[in-house]
Amino acid sequence: MRDIGQLVARSAQRYGTRVAVDGPGGSLTFAELGDRVVRLANALRAMGLRPGDRVLDLQSNQNRYVETDLAIRSAGLVRVALNYRLHPDDWARIADDCGAAALIYEARFAEQAESLCSAFAGRLVVVGDGPGTAYERLLADASTAALAPLDVDTLCGLHYSSGTTGHPKGALRTHRNWFASLVNMSYDVLAGRPGPDDVYVHAGPITHTSGLFVLPFLVAGATQLILPSWDPDEFVAAVEQRGATHTALVPTMVARLLARPDLDRQRLAGLKMLSYAGAPMPPEQMRQAYERLTPHLVQYYGLVEAIPPVTLLDAADHARGLADDPQLLTSAGRPALGVELAVVDGSGRRLPAGEIGEVITRGDHVMRGYWNAEGRDDLSKAVHDGWLHTGDLGWLDAESRLYLVDRKGDMIISGGYNIYPREVEDVIAEVPGVAEVAVLGVDDPDWGQRVTALYTVHDAATVTDEQVLEHCRRRLSSYKKPKELRRVDSLPLSSTGKIAKKFLRERLATEAAGQ
Repeated sequence: MRDIGQLVARSAQRYGTRVAVDGPGGSLTFAELGDRVVRLANALRAMGLRPGDRVLDLQSNQNRYVETDLAIRSAGLVRVALNYRLHPDDWARIADDCGAAALIYEARFAEQAESLCSAFAGRLVVVGDGPGTAYERLLADASTAALAPLDVDTLCGLHYSSGTTGHPKGALRTHRNWFASLVNMSYDVLAGRPGPDDVYVHAGPITHTSGLFVLPFLVAGATQLILPSWDPDEFVAAVEQRGATHTALVPTMVARLLARPDLDRQRLAGLKMLSYAGAPMPPEQMRQAYERLTPHLVQYYGLVEAIPPVTLLDAADHARGLADDPQLLTSAGRPALGVELAVVDGSGRRLPAGEIGEVITRGDHVMRGYWNAEGRDDLSKAVHDGWLHTGDLGWLDAESRLYLVDRKGDMIISGGYNIYPREVEDVIAEVPGVAEVAVLGVDDPDWGQRVTALYTVHDAATVTDEQVLEHCRRRLSSYKKPKELRRVDSLPLSSTGKIAKKFLRERLATEAAGQ
């Protein structure tokens, strides 16, 4: 097993002059990338940073992001990626929580991050022009001495699942965690197929889903093409003109591709795999993606606390589900290599196939724990005897496929009945013309909670509330049907591209309070 620095060195030696990264900031060969990673790692240590120190990394999609991602971890330091879409107050909360010792930031964020920058004095590195040590000057003056190998259980990353409200939760990730993800991504999600002639396109933020593919394609000697932001036109051009063969999208991005009437499978014929994760994809949307985008669909499931993939639904499962087993399309798939998975009741007893309970998982993919968990039961008890209690509800079928029902906190209790929003969302998404949908429970004096659905439609689509309700009457038990239905112009998205139900709950609560 190797640490990340050794993986970078291996690829630099093996693939030398081949293009490793191409995007904003130019292109780099594997040899150039390896040299710059070593220089940055040595430069950070020369600043006086000690093993285990936390380094904030604030950048958008660009080549330097891949360098800093690899170099910080290769140096024995702990990388804390700041999502550039968050508010500066959220950055400050995360910086304070982790006790950050240094900051690398992209110059475009200097104004928003001004107060954050001032806290780091001599340990501030700027990519571009701005306060701090110039990134390129730092590399030019740095040592090229080979990096010492690290123990695979060395902490190398803090990944925050929430920095927007309350106390941030930082998951502790080690080199062992990332190596497990590398193996499972390569063997299962990518089915061992990537090679030096393949091109992975980072169409979404590398801070999230797309970043999971940096190591697999680095090790495979393949090119990584970086798009500065999500743009359907640029994505199609990457496939048609630049030979992109693999990508990962979230369902909202897939929906925006499908909204283009000029897009068909022929234009995306070069795609060997389109993986998706981050949120459920309604079966009807899945069918459209299969028919219009590519038959090479792979879904994977994971968490901040259990680095993906935990389970996967492969291309063969998609084909079978679309052909004659529609329930299969609602599955998150079977456990990845080296992943243990179970469903348990409230007392921790394993449940048989078909019974709904909490999903738990164990293996090298599970985080060490949470940062600053002492004295907090909600953090310190997340991992027990090696098992991560995910907070997700689901059930297993006879073939060990996982069917996620919902988050524990999202379940609606109306009139004494348990209602899982995802089931209602999937039914509403079947209505022709519906683009996106969110279902949640709203406090109700009679029912406890009432099922409330908000939905958007594709451009020029003629969809009425009555059509949606009639479809729900045909497909759902009476107690599961929405008691409140709203067609809206748009649904708020989180920084990771998921529908932000938290903001919807706050909006509806504010409206209710004003009545």
